[in-house]
Amino acid sequence: MAAPLILVVEDEQDIRDLVLYNLKREGYSALGCETGTEAISLIRSKRPDLVILDLMIPEVDGLTVCQQVRADNEISSTPIVMLSAKEEESDVVIGLGLGADDYVTKPFSIRELMARLKAVLRRSQRLGMHEQSKQIVIGELTIDVEKHQVLLKNELVHFTASEFRLLNQLVSNLGRVQNRDSLLRALTGDRTVVIDRNIDVHIRSVRKKIGSYADRLQTIRGVGYRFADY
Repeated sequence: MAAPLILVVEDEQDIRDLVLYNLKREGYSALGCETGTEAISLIRSKRPDLVILDLMIPEVDGLTVCQQVRADNEISSTPIVMLSAKEEESDVVIGLGLGADDYVTKPFSIRELMARLKAVLRRSQRLGMHEQSKQIVIGELTIDVEKHQVLLKNELVHFTASEFRLLNQLVSNLGRVQNRDSLLRALTGDRTVVIDRNIDVHIRSVRKKIGSYADRLQTIRGVGYRFADY
C-alpha cells in the first residue's frame, strides 16, 4: 500500500523543510510549496491525501485556497490542516467555517502536528468507507443514507426529513465544522423556506433523539456545528 501523500504549503522555508523532514521520517510521501497558486495547482495535479496549509502565504492566501478547494468537486474532499499564528485566531474560525478539518497554532511541536495529521487521515479514511457502504455507523448510532433511517441501539428513531438531512450533513463530515450556510443548504433539499434560526431548533431536536451521543453534536460559536469524532 502506497504511503499517504502530504502537501505542505508554507512560505517560511525553515518550517517547511522541518515539516517535510519529519513527515518523511514518519513514513509519509511529502512535497512542499510556498504560494497559494502553487498549492491549488499541486492539489489538482497530485491529489494529495492531506494538505498542511499556512494561512499567510503569498499570491493566494490560505483561506482562499481552502475556499477554492472546497468549491471544486474533484478535490473538495481533500483534508486540510491549517497552520496559524496566535494573532490569526479569527482567521482560524473563518477557515473552519470554510471547511478546514483542523488547525495547529504556531509555534507548534512536531509531535502535536503528527498526531493531528494521523487523526484527520483516519477520519478521512472512515468517511470514504461510509460513502461506499451507504451507512454511517458511530458506535451504537447508525445512519442509513439509502433508507433515510436512524437506528439507536438497533431501535428505529423517528426523524423528520429536515432532521435527517441535518444529521446526515454533520455525520457525513465527521469532525469537520459545518457553517450555517452549509446546514441551510442541507435543509432546503425539499425547497421549503428555512430561516437561519430554524437550524438551532432542529439541532435541539436532533440532540434529544440521539441520546448519549448528544454531547458529540457541538456548537462552534460564531461558525456553526460539528459532530465530534472521538
